[in-house]
This record gives sequence, C-alpha cells and structure tokens, in this order.
Amino acid sequence: MPHIVEQAVQARLVTPAPRMETVPATLRYDRTDPFAVSVGFPPQATLAGEPVSWAFARDLLATGIRKAAGVGDVRIRPFGYDRTVLEFHSREGVAMVHIHTSELRHFLKRTETVVPAGREHRYLDVDQDVVELLRDAC
Repeated sequence: MPHIVEQAVQARLVTPAPRMETVPATLRYDRTDPFAVSVGFPPQATLAGEPVSWAFARDLLATGIRKAAGVGDVRIRPFGYDRTVLEFHSREGVAMVHIHTSELRHFLKRTETVVPAGREHRYLDVDQDVVELLRDAC
C-alpha cells in the first residue's frame, strides 16, 4: 500500500484584478507525518518565483471544508456552493486561493485509506524522532 498521496488541483488566486488567475497546486499527504497535509505551488504561482509549500493539520482541512477553521498562518473556510478558501498568512502578506471542495474531499478520502482519521498516533515513529532530536543536540 502506498504511504504518500499526491493530488494535482487547480487553485484560483484571489487578487484585486477582476478575474482570478488559475494556478496549479499539489496536495500531499505522507504517512510518515500522519497529522499533516501540505499544498505546494510551483514557481510561476509565487511572487518570489520559487516553489512554495504550506503544511498544516489534516484536521484543519477536514474542518475548514465544512466551517471556518484556523487562527494562525493557515485559515480555511467554505465559500459558495463548491469552493473552499485557503488563506496563507506570512510577514509578506496574505495569499488566498479557492479550490473546489469536491477535490479537497476526494483528497481527504484518499488520505484516510493510508491513515484513518483518529488513528494517526499509531503511525508515529517516536523512537526515530527521539534519535533525530538527540543527534541534533550533539
């Protein structure tokens, strides 16, 4: 069974321009980090011209497609009939994208075939994490 789920999606950038630009994005889930998901944007979709990836809790995404969630750097909320807004806050400002809610639901279902929701703790490798912490401390 694969332990990584990746899914390409089209994200619509929210900008002051009358028409929102569509950019490619990649949703990613890795069983080795069972509580997190990420969304990555290619260089052409970023102001700095470099790829950018945002990681956040899988639970945040699951909640955010149903109701507003998040108070920190990543905030997610439903928008209209079948869109979800993802807000990414940084020192440089705020980036907002719309993604079809159906695509996010499909992605979440796929992640749950790898690690069921509520069972994430069973996939943590605490021994390896301790080894890494101790190696970095020396």
